[in-house]
Amino acid sequence: MNDMKQIFKVTPLLTKTKRSYCPGCTHGVIHRLVCEVIEEMNLFEETVIVVPVGCSTLSIHYFEMDTVQAAHGRAPAVATGVKRALPDKTVVTYQGDGDLASIGTAEIVHAATRGENITTIFVNNGIYGMTGGQMAPTTLEGWKTTTSPFGRDYKKEGYPIKISEMLATLNGPAYIARTSVHNPANIMKTKRAIRKAFKAQKEGLGFSLVEILSTCPTNWGMSPVNSLKRISEETMKYYPLGEYKSVEGL
Repeated sequence: MNDMKQIFKVTPLLTKTKRSYCPGCTHGVIHRLVCEVIEEMNLFEETVIVVPVGCSTLSIHYFEMDTVQAAHGRAPAVATGVKRALPDKTVVTYQGDGDLASIGTAEIVHAATRGENITTIFVNNGIYGMTGGQMAPTTLEGWKTTTSPFGRDYKKEGYPIKISEMLATLNGPAYIARTSVHNPANIMKTKRAIRKAFKAQKEGLGFSLVEILSTCPTNWGMSPVNSLKRISEETMKYYPLGEYKSVEGL
């Protein structure tokens, strides 16, 4: 058995710190994909990751590279400052939907329309995860949360916001895609999208964002398995997967 060939190993860009995410949360999968791409593209020494408030802030303990913590929603603004001060760095924001699509809406829209040469990893599970499971701007109609106990009603709370489609209408972005991590095939597609987003930044093409449909079993009140099914059976119907903008050359 000693001659068995190793075909997979954990990327060294993830720390050995014990994870504190809930069982079934897919943040860990997304962390691994981000770090694998950084390792494979040999960007480790030059990468700076900016994280805001929410479950995403926990990642500051798990990425084995330079990190900066921003105020809630302000990661794109902080990342803009880092990139303009250190243009040779690869600057990434790692944000959830409660952060990016709510208090941080202005920051992400204006960073995108300016074409800031940064990359955003946008984790969309349709709920505020860390603060108690409140309704987020991305919560689907009918979904029950602590602040919409009877289900989201578009007549009262409006429609769920489609970030990828909205940002794709702007001139500044070079690459906008929506992917998922609910099964192996889509995990691999997500990795390819992250690579293209980093490539856009390395080639100086402008702003890039990968929106990743994720789970929140605890606040959804579901098992991990049923949470994965919910993505394919509900979430993807409102948030279709695909590339929403990709400039020539990518």
